[in-house]
Amino acid sequence: MSEFVTLNVDGSDMKTWVAIPEGDGPFPGVVVAQHAGGMDTFIRSVCDRLAEAGFAAAAPDMYHRQDGMTFEELDAMANDDPERWPTMMGKARQMTDDEITSDANAAYGLLRTLAQVGPSPIGVMGFCGGGRVAYMMAARNQDFAASAVFHGGAITEAREDRPATLDLTPQINCPVAGFFGLDDQNPSPEHVAQIVAEMDKHGKSHQFHSYGNTGHSFLDDTNPRAYREVAAKQAWPTLIQFFTETLKA
Repeated sequence: MSEFVTLNVDGSDMKTWVAIPEGDGPFPGVVVAQHAGGMDTFIRSVCDRLAEAGFAAAAPDMYHRQDGMTFEELDAMANDDPERWPTMMGKARQMTDDEITSDANAAYGLLRTLAQVGPSPIGVMGFCGGGRVAYMMAARNQDFAASAVFHGGAITEAREDRPATLDLTPQINCPVAGFFGLDDQNPSPEHVAQIVAEMDKHGKSHQFHSYGNTGHSFLDDTNPRAYREVAAKQAWPTLIQFFTETLKA
């Protein structure tokens, strides 16, 4: 079963896509953090695929506080529309880490209230900027039992309004899986090596996977230019195995 549920976060209505496996459960849960394209067709399909694999999933619309174009309208823009990229990035840059944390925690709380989830473990995952969110939430919410980072951009970079997310590594309290393309530049293989070194330094459990002839957004089959079938078919079962070991075991 998949449907929209509306939560109120910080006085704003936040649509959340919820996908629940068939049966009574209990099922472990996964919060899915959006990429710059918002809670679009791809992100919702990830939730649906997780449900098929036996995980209840919730993806919050993290653009809900913003005026202007909705995530539905953004999703309807063609990949080759010259206005799509600046629109996406304009929306992504408006989010603050505190707002993101509130949204991710609200999605966590929603899963926790579902009878089909109950006290089962809950993980977090995300793509691109959402990959950075998954890394950040592994530190900011100690109740997450696992985190999966797909090509998390800007984890190693400090910005004017915040320190580098990498600085949160000592507070991470769960195993982390990472999925990266060797042709990507955000994060580049050098960035990934930096993250690995920091996790090793602090003794954090992690398993990172990198794929050749692969760049950014390689799992997104709605984006023909970025999608890489070979890498995607390797990464998805690896993800499911990781969540099975950390959330179902």
